[in-house]
Amino acid sequence: MKRVAIIAATGYTGHELVRLLLVHPGVKIVCLTSRQNEGQSFVKLFPQFRGFDLPLISTYDPDRLAQTADLAFFCLPHHESQAAVGAAVDRGLKAIDLSADFRLKKAPVYEKWYGPHERQDLIPKAVYGLPERYRREIKKATLVANPGCYPQGVILGVAPLIEAGLVDPGHVIADLKSGVSGAGRKAAVDYSFCEVVEDFRPYNLYAHRHTPEMEQELARAAGKAVRVTFSPHLTPMSRGILGTIYVKLTKKADTKKLNAALAQAYKDEPFVRVLEPGELPAVSRVRGSNFVDLAVTAAPGGREAIVSSAIDNLVKGASGSAVQCMNLMLGLPEIMGLLQLPLKP
Repeated sequence: MKRVAIIAATGYTGHELVRLLLVHPGVKIVCLTSRQNEGQSFVKLFPQFRGFDLPLISTYDPDRLAQTADLAFFCLPHHESQAAVGAAVDRGLKAIDLSADFRLKKAPVYEKWYGPHERQDLIPKAVYGLPERYRREIKKATLVANPGCYPQGVILGVAPLIEAGLVDPGHVIADLKSGVSGAGRKAAVDYSFCEVVEDFRPYNLYAHRHTPEMEQELARAAGKAVRVTFSPHLTPMSRGILGTIYVKLTKKADTKKLNAALAQAYKDEPFVRVLEPGELPAVSRVRGSNFVDLAVTAAPGGREAIVSSAIDNLVKGASGSAVQCMNLMLGLPEIMGLLQLPLKP
């Protein structure tokens, strides 16, 4: 039985990890940390876990953790992860970081979007945690940078079409709509019930920090720079991301041909479901699961296409993807503990 720790366990991604790992047959949660809740019972804070044996909440101690855990998940805010993750990796502990601190491969790009980076020495060692594209590297990694929630649907939907020579990588338009949990578990007026219910609005246009992450990974697929215009929207639902991604084609192609390219790319992937031509994704069909649903529709003239994607932002978009990486890093079956079916309604 492998031993795992969750650092900053009381946010949405943290307690989603608890939900997934409590029923995982290959691991045991040995440490849960939170600065605000040290010494408290996790079950009293989150009564949905009543009846399960969980450790009391503690503070982060990398020396102790290196002796008691095989792997740690870090659910800290951007910037804060740098020192905390660095301390764990320096002590030989495997780490999965759910912040953006190690996703971007060029320090100047990170600093442009996020600010100073204190552990640039670890950036080259971090593996981008998308198993569908970097499975081999993740298996050997000490540090995995878990992808952002928005980029996953874009990268998984568009990268194979670029690699197949079907999509012009010069300009991709990504229009994505997220549930409110994507903003994190914090008290903020903009995310309160009366501000969100029956509303639908864009935010951070040309300024969202997931943009360089999308551009980086699509550029790796294309072998050259890719420009992404990203339009994020906040929707009045608790969880889920629906993506509509607009692309230009390199040559005329119909829906059947584009769909076949996606289906071929993911024919052996356990969590990527390529829908039949004419079908379209819906967030309600992936809620609570680690699945991503993809579809592609060609324009009547065959010169443009729309890639559609749906994920649960807290599972495949965050904690589920992290568990998928954990399985690979610890030598466990990749699908272990992740076959929960979507919740509908």
